[in-house]
Amino acid sequence: MAQPPARSIWSMIIKNFINSLKPRRFSGDLKGTDYFGNTYYEIPANPSIGKRKPSRWFVPAGPDKEDFQQEMPAEWESWLRGRRENPPSEEELMKNLAIMQMKKKNAIAVDAKGGQMTPMEKGMETFPKRPEYEIVPGTKKG
Repeated sequence: MAQPPARSIWSMIIKNFINSLKPRRFSGDLKGTDYFGNTYYEIPANPSIGKRKPSRWFVPAGPDKEDFQQEMPAEWESWLRGRRENPPSEEELMKNLAIMQMKKKNAIAVDAKGGQMTPMEKGMETFPKRPEYEIVPGTKKG
């Protein structure tokens, strides 16, 4: 039975040095755009060179890239953060946009009918306080 060749530290150093001189890929594959005009790119993972996760980024729409207003669909944000494997489809984006617009329209209709809520008290807690509800269960506000 033949033995595998011995791994020399010098050969590994020279091989890694030569690989470090090779040009890197900085341009990614266009994966899609959203209805705000942002474009999304990805460089896929390459485990053979030690890159286990893909690199993903976006280029905001508009002439002033530094004045970005955080307009991004949730589907694309989850893809950028690696929570979903594949980028969202155009049909999925349009369906969720229609749902979002319907909810805004319904909220305006409810507000026009007089569906007003009582104002919330401001406080240090993140949970809102409303005067018509008990703060401590079982105690009545008098």
